[in-house]
Amino acid sequence: MVMIAGLYTLANDVVYDQLIALLNSIEVNAPGLPVCVIAYDQQIERVRQAISERDQVTLLDDPDLFAEWEEFSYQVWRTHPTALAAWKAQGITTRFRRVGENRRYVGFDPRAPFEQFIYLDADTLVMGPLERVFTALQAADFAIYDFQYKSPDHIFNVDSPRLAQAFGPEVMDQHIFCSGFYGAHRGLFPADKRAWLLEQLEQGDAEILYTGAPNQSLLNYMVHKSGLKVQNLVFSQPKAAITGNSVTSSHFKARDHILYDKGARLTFLHYIGISSKSFRALCAGENITFPYRDIFMHYRYLKAPQERPRLLGLPRSHRNPKPWSERVLGKFQQVTR
Repeated sequence: MVMIAGLYTLANDVVYDQLIALLNSIEVNAPGLPVCVIAYDQQIERVRQAISERDQVTLLDDPDLFAEWEEFSYQVWRTHPTALAAWKAQGITTRFRRVGENRRYVGFDPRAPFEQFIYLDADTLVMGPLERVFTALQAADFAIYDFQYKSPDHIFNVDSPRLAQAFGPEVMDQHIFCSGFYGAHRGLFPADKRAWLLEQLEQGDAEILYTGAPNQSLLNYMVHKSGLKVQNLVFSQPKAAITGNSVTSSHFKARDHILYDKGARLTFLHYIGISSKSFRALCAGENITFPYRDIFMHYRYLKAPQERPRLLGLPRSHRNPKPWSERVLGKFQQVTR
């Protein structure tokens, strides 16, 4: 029997430019791989139109399917001692923070289209073939390519004394991961497993969760508390083949619109930390700078080079996207108040 494999991403019109770049990079660097775009919310008019023009891409927008996983996430955060109250105090009016992000969990649902899958955030470019991830899934429940173990405080509450009780050193030293990229199997978290996870959280594990990145923390908890077999490609490949994958790494070299890390081809590049506002401003013609901008622009306008904007004005870092004149005026107004 042939295993149905594919790639999920999560998007709405806010990240339209990143989505187009991602889809184009998949078409070039992982040709033939089916893609399913999960609707982040109902703001998907442009996304829907773009998908309709691509044979290998489908849209998953099923409110009934989403509702089950949203309810699970809500019940999770109800177990946390402070999360819901803190988010409400911050002015968050949804049931919990970043509700749309939990829709990526539908990839685990038995009704989802792919038996094996890779999930990628929309602000990512595929740089090379993805077969190594699917190969890892032949022997593992979950596959990652991640250096997140160097920053565990973005995954769990590292001050919680329960953390060491919940997970062994191998989890913390090798297997925690950024939720922007992973490979997995459909059906990993059936209803009875989710009920058991909720019981563990209610018994005190909830304090382990990191509320600054709720989806990322919860997904790591689900995977590791369930005892799933995880393979991190950082530790399973020859040293010469290992690459970084984050836009924060400044040493990658570009060749033919592909990035290389000390001669090894990247599998993917994650533009982590660059806001959707910066991407939208750039694609509107503002001279916003960020690492590997030209690589992004190549894939964004690969199929419509005539639409690529001519960038105007002095370069401005994505960390300071306002024009110099507006920044000076803002400071002047603060002084004169």
